[in-house]
Amino acid sequence: MHLCRFRHQGRSAVGFYETHHVVPIAAAANVFSSETGQSLDLPQGDDLLDLLPPDGAAYQQTARLAAWVAANPTGIDSTSRLPVESVELLVPILRPNKLLLLAGNYAQHIEEGGGMAAERSETFPYVFMKPPSTTLTDPGKPIRIPTVSPHHIDWELELAVVIGRRAKHVAESDALNYVAGYTIVNDISDRRFRPNANRKQRDRDRFFDWLHGKWHDSFCPCGPCVLAAEPGIDPQSFPLQLRVNKVVKQDSTTALQIFPVAAVIEFLSSFVTLEPGDLIATGTPAGVGDARGEYLKSGDRIEATIEPIGTLVSVVESDALEHSGPT
Repeated sequence: MHLCRFRHQGRSAVGFYETHHVVPIAAAANVFSSETGQSLDLPQGDDLLDLLPPDGAAYQQTARLAAWVAANPTGIDSTSRLPVESVELLVPILRPNKLLLLAGNYAQHIEEGGGMAAERSETFPYVFMKPPSTTLTDPGKPIRIPTVSPHHIDWELELAVVIGRRAKHVAESDALNYVAGYTIVNDISDRRFRPNANRKQRDRDRFFDWLHGKWHDSFCPCGPCVLAAEPGIDPQSFPLQLRVNKVVKQDSTTALQIFPVAAVIEFLSSFVTLEPGDLIATGTPAGVGDARGEYLKSGDRIEATIEPIGTLVSVVESDALEHSGPT
């Protein structure tokens, strides 16, 4: 089951996401009621957590409706099946309390940067944060090249996990039961951010330059939908591919993660309470631009695909005076 947030005719809503269409859940529920004589009690808002496992109040009814729509494709007429290009897709989880991201979770990505990956048993996940309200960016909306440091902007395709249940001290063997679903993040990175060119060098400058280079406005496109974490979904079996102007740059699989999704949740929940709606991006595979001296420029088009979730499309533009974040 694929769910999305979108805006159509000035109103935000939730829908079933297909590659070329969005089916508003309210419209699907009306058709379902008319065809079956049964009614569904679904929320009126646009919070996807209400519709997702494991604890969404309307998850069971939403899953039932999704199964009916899939089994009756001709039952949803053209007025209820909106072309993707006719709607404005929105970040699936509007403002998570925490936007957590992993660094160095694929051995080949570490190696392309000149490092050497350690065995899982010898290390731990490196986790950092981005400010969600200003970095999260709707599908199709522009990544803005910052005027303060415009020349070394890079892509990083990542599988993101949506937490669906409050988690603390969760065992790896039980961790996937706390997941609501999976989406796509592009962890855009400024590889050469150097605040204050005349600064006095300090020991930790390199780390904070790297960290602050993650924080520019618009630097975390997310979407286009959430794949519900239903039985049979294995987050360690997803192919990943990122293309810039139709040229493949990253081509990998989540099977190569050093720390799989469940291990990441165990680690984080051992010292941080994870809350419903928190997003965890699980690191990027090899193929980033910095390894080849290639960087994003205004006019570029990025297609970040994770099967079986979908494709997150972003365009690149020069910085504007103001960026309002996701809506």
